[in-house]
Amino acid sequence: MSQHTFLPAEWYPQSGVQLTWPHKDTDWAYMLDEATECFIQIASEIAKRELVLIATPEPEVVKEQIAKRVNMDNVRLLECPTNDTWARDHGAITLLEEGTPILLDFTFNGWGLKFASDADNLITREAVKAIALHGTYQNCLNFVLEGGSIESDGMGTILTTSECLLSPNRNAHLDREAIEEYLKKRFNLKQVLWLDFGYLAGDDTDSHIDTLARLCPNNTIAYVKCTDTADEHYSELAAMEAQLKGFRTLSGEPYKLLALPMADAIIEDGERLPATYANFLIINGAILYPTYNQPENDTIAAEVLREAFPTYEIVGIDCRALIKQHGSLHCVTMQYPKDVIE
Repeated sequence: MSQHTFLPAEWYPQSGVQLTWPHKDTDWAYMLDEATECFIQIASEIAKRELVLIATPEPEVVKEQIAKRVNMDNVRLLECPTNDTWARDHGAITLLEEGTPILLDFTFNGWGLKFASDADNLITREAVKAIALHGTYQNCLNFVLEGGSIESDGMGTILTTSECLLSPNRNAHLDREAIEEYLKKRFNLKQVLWLDFGYLAGDDTDSHIDTLARLCPNNTIAYVKCTDTADEHYSELAAMEAQLKGFRTLSGEPYKLLALPMADAIIEDGERLPATYANFLIINGAILYPTYNQPENDTIAAEVLREAFPTYEIVGIDCRALIKQHGSLHCVTMQYPKDVIE
C-alpha cells in the first residue's frame, strides 16, 4: 500500500453526500411524512453546496417530493431496493490512494444482526454498477464495519469504540488486537484510539463513535459531556472524558477537547431516545448539526461547533423525527470525497 494512501477526514473536500430515502416499507412507515420532511431539509442544505446522491426504490416519488425545495441540478438518483435509511452504515467507506478513490464495501449486518439489512448491504455494489459512485471497488465483505463506528483525522489516526467493534455479532472470530491490526492495514493507519466508555440510552448501534466523540481539525475532539449527576449517563461519560484527556496525537500532544452539551432527556413510549449533538455532518463550507427543540442546548452546541470549525457556516436541522428511530443527522448521511459522485 502506498504511503500516499489515507482515509480522508470528513472535512476533506467532498464531491457529495449519499442519502438513502425513507419509504413505506422502511421503519419510518408510521411517521413517513415527518421523516421525509427532515430528509428534504438535509438534502436541501447539502445541495446548496455539493451533490446529493439519493438511493431509493422510488425515484419518481422522491423527485416529486423534493423538486420545489432542493437544487435539482445537484441531485443524483440511484434506483435500488432498500431496507432502511442509515447511509452512514451501509455506504461505501472511501480510501484515497495516490488521489484515486477506493470504494471499500464492508458488510453491514444491521448493527450486529438486530435488523434486516439484505437490501442495504447491496447498495454500494448497485451504486458502483450504475456508475453513481466513481472509483475502484474493493470487496471487504469478509469484515463487518459501519461508517458510524470510526472517525478519521486523515493523518493516520482513527477513533473508535470497543463496545461496537468488539461486539460479538460483528467480527466475533477476531480479538481487539486482530481487529486493530486489520484496521491499520486496511486504512494505512498509524494508531487506533479506542474509547472504552460512553453510551447513549436507546442507541441500537452498540455505541457508535459518531454519537459520542468526533475528530475535528487541528487535533480537536468534540465530545458529549453530561453535567447532571442524576443522569444515568453521568459516570460513563465522565469516564469517557477522562480517557479522552489521556489520548495523544501522533506527535505526543494532548487533544484540544470541546464539550458538547448533553441533550435533555427525550422520552417516547417510556423509552429514552438517543439525542446527541455529536451526530453532526461536515460538508463543504458548512456543518449541519441536529437540533432537538431545546433552545439553550441547541444554541450552546452551535457555539461549540463554531469554535471547532471557525470558517464554516453552522446550520441546525430539527432531527426530532430521526431520533424516534434511534439515529440522527450523521447516521443518515455518507460523504464522499471529491471525484466520487459526478
